[in-house]
Amino acid sequence: MRLRMAARLVRGLLVAISATGLMASAQAQEKKIKIGVVFDLTGPLAGGGSELGYIGAKIILDHFAKTGVEGYKIEAVYAADAQSKPDIAINESVRLLEQEKVDMVLGFFSSAQCVPVAARVEQLKKFMWMTTCISSAVFNDKGYKYVFRPQASGDQFGMMTMDFIAQNAKAKFDKEPKDLRVAIIHEDGAYGVDVSRGNEAGAKKAGFNVVMKEGYSATAPDLSALVTKLKRAKPDVIFHTGYNPDITLLLRQAREQGLKFGALMGHGAGYGVYEKLKEGMGADATYIFNTDPISIWLANQKTMDPKLPPVIKMVGEEFDKIRPGVAIRSAHVGIGASNTYVFMSDVLPRAIKKYGGVDPDALRKAALDTDIPEGGTMLGFGVKFYGEGTPMAGQNERSFPVVIQYIDDKSSVVWPKSQAQREAVLPLPKGTTYSNQ
Repeated sequence: MRLRMAARLVRGLLVAISATGLMASAQAQEKKIKIGVVFDLTGPLAGGGSELGYIGAKIILDHFAKTGVEGYKIEAVYAADAQSKPDIAINESVRLLEQEKVDMVLGFFSSAQCVPVAARVEQLKKFMWMTTCISSAVFNDKGYKYVFRPQASGDQFGMMTMDFIAQNAKAKFDKEPKDLRVAIIHEDGAYGVDVSRGNEAGAKKAGFNVVMKEGYSATAPDLSALVTKLKRAKPDVIFHTGYNPDITLLLRQAREQGLKFGALMGHGAGYGVYEKLKEGMGADATYIFNTDPISIWLANQKTMDPKLPPVIKMVGEEFDKIRPGVAIRSAHVGIGASNTYVFMSDVLPRAIKKYGGVDPDALRKAALDTDIPEGGTMLGFGVKFYGEGTPMAGQNERSFPVVIQYIDDKSSVVWPKSQAQREAVLPLPKGTTYSNQ
């Protein structure tokens, strides 16, 4: 009798131990990080590049959802469409953090959203990873601890285009920089204002004759008055920062009013979506310049970390399934993909292995440890974040944009020289719609 009772007790203990082990195993398998994802899928920002950035980020998140990271399951929780409205982006971010209990938020296309959302996320002491927006105002003297951006900043965009024109003024326009007439126009949100400041600083450095500087609302229904002012100013080069459809509206009305110039320098956003430019302008999209981080499909793979080219190939194949027949894969797709990949492949594994998990402080410490050399990302640049106590804490100090030009349904890097794939066509050839030749 006692033997039978002892046997039952042993079996009961074994069952209990087994059950405990199964529970522990289940809990270990259930370790996960919930990533809140916020982009604009409708409104002017969607067509300006947000939807494409979303596709790039989602391709990478889907990839890691299959593999996991250091034993953690990846669960992406997508916000309702931010609708190109900062208040909706803020509300969705807070909802994801407080109601959906995500561990962090990722994405964000518009600087007009990034500035207020970053302040709110920092206030909540949560973690934010920005893939796309560029305004320097996100970080400048804010002292954030939990907000990070591998993307280049707006002032770099504005300075880059000015330097490009300054270095080509004599050879291409047969003018000294001081004799070159330039106009700076921009949408009046955080993004446009920030890039225009870089333009101004670059123009001052080059000694250009700035004949016009003006902002406008990206949702303005009519830009004919702006075009009239540009006609009076007679610029050799127009530096423009806008989204879409404002770019299409401006250039359509410029064509109707007979505006002429020597070159049009765009700065990301709507200028990074060639399909939209071509749709709105037809052949006049040829010879337009755009400044953006390099397209991952144009980056020099010979100098790149060898693990990255297969990822670039995968992103391209997945994008082609979603958007077959696109003439030029937008740089925005690669920006979303590359900057998401940096978090998933570098920051997150370190947070788990070195700092014990995925809480905001573990993610923050892991991000501050990031030290990726040039060639270590799909965008070509490296990643090292300015540390706490610096004016731009959280911004990647190793990022940089490039200047590309659209010619015959192809995009080619034309500046800086170290990345150039072809010679720039400057000024606009005689006989083209906007040429002042």
